[in-house]
Amino acid sequence: MKFLSCNDVWRTSQKRNEGYFMSLLRIVESTPGLYYSYEIDLTLNLQRASKLDEGRFSKPLWKQADPRFIWNRNLLEDLIEHKLDAFAIPFIQGSFQTTEFTVKKIPAKVTLISRRCNRRLGTRMWRRGANLEGDTANFVETEQLLEAEGCTSSFLQVRGSIPLLWQQIVDLSYKAKLEIIGHEETAKVVERHFNDLIQRYGTIAVLDLTDNHGDEGKLSCAFAAEMEKLPLVRYVSFDFHYHCAKGKLDNLKILYNEIAEDVQTQGYFLINAGGVILEEQRGVVRANCIDCLDRTNVTQSYLATKSLNSQLQQMGILSSNDCVSMYGDIDESFKILWAVHGDEISLEYAGTHALKGDLVRYGRQTVAGLIQDGITALSRYYLNNFQDGLRQDALDLISGRYDPTLSGPPFQLKDSLPYAPVASALLIGGLTVTSFSLNQAIQTASSHGQRFLSSVLWAGLVAGVMAAIKANGRLFCSRPRLCGLF
Repeated sequence: MKFLSCNDVWRTSQKRNEGYFMSLLRIVESTPGLYYSYEIDLTLNLQRASKLDEGRFSKPLWKQADPRFIWNRNLLEDLIEHKLDAFAIPFIQGSFQTTEFTVKKIPAKVTLISRRCNRRLGTRMWRRGANLEGDTANFVETEQLLEAEGCTSSFLQVRGSIPLLWQQIVDLSYKAKLEIIGHEETAKVVERHFNDLIQRYGTIAVLDLTDNHGDEGKLSCAFAAEMEKLPLVRYVSFDFHYHCAKGKLDNLKILYNEIAEDVQTQGYFLINAGGVILEEQRGVVRANCIDCLDRTNVTQSYLATKSLNSQLQQMGILSSNDCVSMYGDIDESFKILWAVHGDEISLEYAGTHALKGDLVRYGRQTVAGLIQDGITALSRYYLNNFQDGLRQDALDLISGRYDPTLSGPPFQLKDSLPYAPVASALLIGGLTVTSFSLNQAIQTASSHGQRFLSSVLWAGLVAGVMAAIKANGRLFCSRPRLCGLF
């Protein structure tokens, strides 16, 4: 990407605004997971594309596309307005991974495509839950395509944040407190979300993978209470951390046994080389945890394996007693496919690779995986607290949610960043002087009392600074300035 400045900025306030917007555009340059095609509409899944009128192929790509998944829809507006259709190429953000293998001398190819919805676009801590229209954060449609024996099959799953009004504002604590926002529209928000899914996909089975205790438990209970009002949607609560603790991934069988009938009834889409539709998918499984990243990806990869076995069996490649896990090289390449996919989706929402990646890759927790998860968790903490406010502004600007030509200056919120270096300097300096003076007091007996008193005073100052920082944690975090949470 390249940005060309076309305005002569002369006022100090204009220079400041222009400088801030340019810093946001530089963040956009590093946006991961963008894909496009000059010939194929990547926004449509195979089943939907196969059922559309043939006349659509004569239309420009942007007219064929599903607007939910066009990442650059706002950027295309001027091109579309001036009828420059050849230059209006839709981008999707998500993941595109593919692997080829041979089963019983029959070549096969699996492609994994994920499409992130643009309706509640944002970063992990600044876009949670749903908006009043029922659009949820980190909503992703994932399609697994299998090509073999002249046939192509498609298996769809979706993920998305819990469709309630809730937030989790960063405040320097390792795990910010979840807050459920009481609103008279809450029931309608949930209903709007699932009505939209039913119209698009058919029957919906919801897998809620959140914990059954603590803040997550409260949110899960509130979600379950709303789901009781929607009898047409199957809701299943499965405490992933409890059942699959210490890498016991086999316990996902408990969950699968509970929803096996739903998954088999929903099926998958299958079309032969002649374009004849042999099977249709009649619904989707919607999975969520808190972030819809780590636990969700592990569970979706498990369901995808089950579906892949069924597809290969129906195509006559595997017998009814065979499964992918019996072929080590194929099983490994398939797991890596899903692990890389999970990393890419996580990078787009949280800024880091996914946690629990070794569970997807190897089916178990490894020492190296635990170390990597620790590093990733610390990286997420840093990004969420000190970087994601800027990233959120960049997404709001590039997506058109914030329009600088219609809105006022973006500097109405107090800039909290200058406080962070001062507080850090005081904290580190105070700790250093306290440690030094205490060490000197121990080593120099003659001035022990005086130095010890000095150490106590410095320790008190450090404690006071830490207490002030903790009490005002939100002031020291990077916050979005352009748009509100909802």
